[in-house]
Amino acid sequence: MTINETDHQAHPATVLDAMPTARRCPFSPPAEFTQLRKEQPIVKMVYPDGHVGWLVTSYDLTRKILVSPDISARHELRSFPVPVPFKLGPAQPGVFVGMDAPEHTRYRKPLVKAFSATQARLLEPTIERITNEVLDAMEKENGSTDLLQTFALPIPIKVITEVLGGSQKVTEEFSSLRVPVLTPGTPPEQVHAAMVRTGQLMHELVTSKRANPSDDLLSSLIAEDEFTDTELSNIALAILGAGHETTAHMITLGAYLLLQDDELRRRLTVEGHWTNEAADELLRYLTIAHFVTRAALTDVEFAGQLVKKGESITMMLSTANRDGDRFTDPDAFDPERPNNTHLTWGHGVHKCVGVHLAKTELRIVMPALFRRFPNLRLDIRPEDIETRDAMSTYGVKSLPVRW
Repeated sequence: MTINETDHQAHPATVLDAMPTARRCPFSPPAEFTQLRKEQPIVKMVYPDGHVGWLVTSYDLTRKILVSPDISARHELRSFPVPVPFKLGPAQPGVFVGMDAPEHTRYRKPLVKAFSATQARLLEPTIERITNEVLDAMEKENGSTDLLQTFALPIPIKVITEVLGGSQKVTEEFSSLRVPVLTPGTPPEQVHAAMVRTGQLMHELVTSKRANPSDDLLSSLIAEDEFTDTELSNIALAILGAGHETTAHMITLGAYLLLQDDELRRRLTVEGHWTNEAADELLRYLTIAHFVTRAALTDVEFAGQLVKKGESITMMLSTANRDGDRFTDPDAFDPERPNNTHLTWGHGVHKCVGVHLAKTELRIVMPALFRRFPNLRLDIRPEDIETRDAMSTYGVKSLPVRW
């Protein structure tokens, strides 16, 4: 990372030639962000496509920007702060995460009830059953496995597919299609082919549910008769994507953290203290979705800096979640941390709709893993574990373990 100085509004301003991604500790954001947050919570940054936008590192400023009416979540307006194989165009009908109101509201509103805290509690038996099934399969791995592929990915994929109403066949095909998409270094044409087939799979699922409805989310949305089949397919695709990747990496990185701290692991998994507060602290401490990017719809000022219309703003959620002006002892993991209003899920109207489901999964899955495998340990030197630094979802590329 190179830092230059330039004049902006008659004051010197830092310009980053790229977003820092290298980490000294796998559980903490890049060290450069801490100094930036203290001295310049909003700085100019050059994006991989050459666009010059902004990087934000403080908690308060991130919250302010995320609720600003002058800021957009539209895909086509944003540059991406890490290299991507292709630039996103306008969001397709139903892909509400890349839209602003009123389109975003229309798609999101019917999902809020489906992913409420009450519905998450009703899904607890399903999550427990799926977790035990995956643990049973894991026991057949002859004493060692990659925890990400064998345990962390299958559970949220199976859970969110059942929520939507997919069969075991749909679950299996979707799981296989996610491998090239989630594997760093996969050729772009293979990623594209997998994404096209995933879209076709969702359209087939919608067609099936329209002909044979049952007690599931897709059938419920079809019954409301508010959306076309194309919209429903894309809603399903958006839910599936958001509903498993972050959770899988949270499970894997959380397990890695606990495998480095015997006392914390005993306290949370053996003594049964895995509460919603503990799940929230894991989410704050690790912040798998470590950044979010928006774009300015008009000229707007934040913290004394003029952000011009069309400029992208990347907010480092991982660093905002370690802001000492908001959190006491922010670099410590405190499973009983009070008032943990972290930003891992975002903030405002675009806050993740699946927050309650993901927290419920973590609260059930993490202790179940260590109860079943009390002697679980790393099957690799910690320094050899590769992390997903320059990707939209942080985590480890694999986590070899044995028991």
